Amino acid sequence: MSQHRTLRKALLGLSLSIVFPFAANAADDTIKVGILHSLSGTMAISESTLKDEMLMLIDEQNEKGGLLGKKLEPVVVDPASNWPLFAEKARQLLSQDHVAAIFGNWTSASRKAVLPVVEELNGLLFYPVQYEGEESSQNVFYTGAAPNQQAIPAVDYLMNEVGVKRWVLAGTDYVYPRTTNKILEAYLKQHGVADADIMINYTPFGHSDWQSIVAQIKRFGSQGKKTAVVSTINGDANVPFYKELANQNVDAADIPVMAFSVGEQELSGIDTGPLVGHLAAWNYFQSVDNDANYDFIDAWRAYKKDDNVVTNDPMEAHYIGFNMWVEAVKKAGTTDVDAVKDAIIGVSVPNLSGGAATMMPNHHITKPVMIGEIQDDGQFDVVWQTPSTVAGDAWSDYLPGSKDLISDWRKPLSCGNLNVETMKCGGADVGK
Repeated sequence: MSQHRTLRKALLGLSLSIVFPFAANAADDTIKVGILHSLSGTMAISESTLKDEMLMLIDEQNEKGGLLGKKLEPVVVDPASNWPLFAEKARQLLSQDHVAAIFGNWTSASRKAVLPVVEELNGLLFYPVQYEGEESSQNVFYTGAAPNQQAIPAVDYLMNEVGVKRWVLAGTDYVYPRTTNKILEAYLKQHGVADADIMINYTPFGHSDWQSIVAQIKRFGSQGKKTAVVSTINGDANVPFYKELANQNVDAADIPVMAFSVGEQELSGIDTGPLVGHLAAWNYFQSVDNDANYDFIDAWRAYKKDDNVVTNDPMEAHYIGFNMWVEAVKKAGTTDVDAVKDAIIGVSVPNLSGGAATMMPNHHITKPVMIGEIQDDGQFDVVWQTPSTVAGDAWSDYLPGSKDLISDWRKPLSCGNLNVETMKCGGADVGK
């Protein structure tokens, strides 16, 4: 913008404030931040904590003086674990509330519902939960794990460290488990696992009667080969699932469960004694021994006024994503969406495990991968982790339609699915 245009704009604003001294627009005084998490329904067990964390992070930023000289104003909505309602609430946040960015969603079903809205209205969505990949949008920043940052390393651990030969892929019936298991099935077969040694099962959200399924898992694991369950079960269905494992004496030493959606929050409030030894793959655990982590835990407990509240992986992802957005806005000098999209690539901020996270050109971040073993206090003992951070891969190397695709949103390329064989861009998201 030229100096003359800037001066004219300043003078116009001054004249309007003189003529209409009480007509100040609240949007000029604050920067609105959208919080799009389920506060009711089956996913509230996981998502309500993320809403509270975002409020804490916004409060902390305001205590530092806000952003660009303005206070941040949270706008909280409840899409109530209803995927179409997520899209409706996202549209409200962008077109009516005029938020600068949205932090939200948990399930891939909800993210898929929101995706066309943020693309149509050119919004920013920071998505903090592990997902199935096979997607790249210039309007979404994926701060949770891609499959190569969670699912693949977890299977490698079970295969190489535990000696697993038979595989139960158990998930909730929606896009994330189905696509992740499609990737894992292809990966296992490439490593010589026979069809007969792979059992796949899906259940609806909120599923509660696990007796027959756990019995099937026991039978499948009694064939003389080391068996493990790779769990993409999401939400409150995890509670009766683990209870039934204990009821049928499925011990972690015999058939370990490796969960991708069970963290400290999901384990709080249930008897974890019978779960000791089962596993989870994440990029952060509350038990990480690091000063930055201890400071975050202390701040969270003080904010909640509860010394027993826990932290978890998606909370760290929001911590990283929010701080990346703040730094990108500072770098751009504006909350303008296109300017922030350009500015955020390459931004690095501290993570909570002693390193740093960097936003890559494919809108995924770098993350360490950790395997944690459930303890009787509901925490995890980290039994394995990568020696360094891993960059998230938007497109799987193990699916025929994806292995030749990369994502790079830097100008002038700005392509979400560049085929490196043909060097042609197929569009923002062929994975829809």
